[in-house]
Order: sequence, then structure tokens, then C-alpha cells
Amino acid sequence: MDKHFKFTNLVVGLPLFFVVILWFVFWLEIRFDFDFVQNGIYPRTFSGLQGIIFSPFIHADMKHLYNNTFPLMILLASLQFFYAKQSLQVIVYGIILSGFITWIIGRDNYHIGASGLIYVLFSFVFFKGIQTKYNRLTALSLAVIVVYGGLVWYIFPTPTVRGENSISWEGHLGGLLTGFLLSLIYKTPEYKKIIKYDWEHAEFDSSEDKFMQRFDASGNFVNLPKVEEVEEQQQELSTYYTSIFQVNYEVVRNEKNELKPKS
Repeated sequence: MDKHFKFTNLVVGLPLFFVVILWFVFWLEIRFDFDFVQNGIYPRTFSGLQGIIFSPFIHADMKHLYNNTFPLMILLASLQFFYAKQSLQVIVYGIILSGFITWIIGRDNYHIGASGLIYVLFSFVFFKGIQTKYNRLTALSLAVIVVYGGLVWYIFPTPTVRGENSISWEGHLGGLLTGFLLSLIYKTPEYKKIIKYDWEHAEFDSSEDKFMQRFDASGNFVNLPKVEEVEEQQQELSTYYTSIFQVNYEVVRNEKNELKPKS
């Protein structure tokens, strides 16, 4: 596994913790007959500002909550694994900024749900992966666009269907813009491959390499030019060493180390 990416308990714990909070809030609504919708974002009103913080945890019904649960878990896990140092900032500032954009451009109605945060995560992971130009993160971006590419259509105004809750395309658009902005603000390390060999450098010239000179244009093995071989041999022959110390040699008779028979 790449040294930049480490699996920790937060990769699983963070998505589970966030989703448990969503379901707990929804359980409180059902169990005690609370109505948290009025705590959502109501555009351009002072009381509606509270929804910037509370709206991601409020859902209209079971279907709404269910549809947000799985994308949220997958994207939060991806964020924590690949961008652990930036994950908390992306979540916090993503909720605040996307909610504020919704408060400015939204229709006069309550806007609730974690879909705005989903678009923040989707946008951040996708654009940051493209910007890094790193194979694994680019592949992650392509996987995200394949799985959740259909989400892009929900950033445009959709007709209201009678009897159904309308989609907050303003929140989706705010989340998409926020994720892109955060991908530009938060810098990540340059995930570059460590260069071990000379031939991996961009400025490497194979014509100057002694080993590569052993091969022709077709890849066949050939010898070095004779001129260079002669020069190298002459250089080796001209190399000798001298010493100022006197060296005495003692000649030792070579005798076998055998036991002599006893008389």
C-alpha cells in the first residue's frame, strides 16, 4: 500500500458515526413526534440561517434518509482514506459554505437533507483526483463519476411533482461548487513516484549511457566502438603504483606437513 494512504479506524468509524447521527435524529422525530423540518434552511431569512448547521441531519421521510445513507458512507470513507488530513475541514466547511449558498439562491421553502454534503464530497473527491494527476486518485475520480455521475443532473431546476417533495437542486448546486472550491483551496502532497534509476529522469539521454550504447536502434546487442575500447585499455595499462617503503621477500620451502614415522 502506498505510504501516503493508510487504513485507520476512522475510515470505517467516521461514516458510521455520521450515519448513526442521521438515523438517530430521524428516530427522535418518529418516536416523539418532533418536526425538525422548520430547523432547515429557509432562504434569506434570519431564522433560516440555523438550517445551515442543522439541515444535513434532517430528512423528510425514510426514503429520503435511505437514499442519502449509502452514498454518504462510501464518499466519507473515500475522503478519510485518501485525504485524511483534509477530511474534517472539508466536512465542516463544506456544510457551512454549501448551506450558505443554498440560503442565498434557494427557493422560499425549507431545504433539508444531507444531499448537499454528498455533493460536496462527490465534487471534492472528483476534482481533487483530477488535479493531483496521480493514477490511484484519478482512478478514484473516474469510479466516482461512473457510480454517481447521474447526480450531476440534479443540480439543475426540476419540475415540482404534486404530492411529492421537490428536490433541492439549489443545495446540490451549492454542494458541487463548494467541493470544487475546497479542492482548489486545500493542497495535498505531490504523490510522485520515487526515482531510483537514471533512466527514469525526464532529461535522460540514452545515447550517452554506456549500457544503452551496447544496443542498436532495433534493440540488437552490439559492442562498443573500437576506439573507445582501445582508449580504455590504454588507460588501464598506463595505471601503475609506486611505494617508498622497501619490500623484503622471504622464500619459504614448500614442504608437506606430514608426520614422520617413528624409528
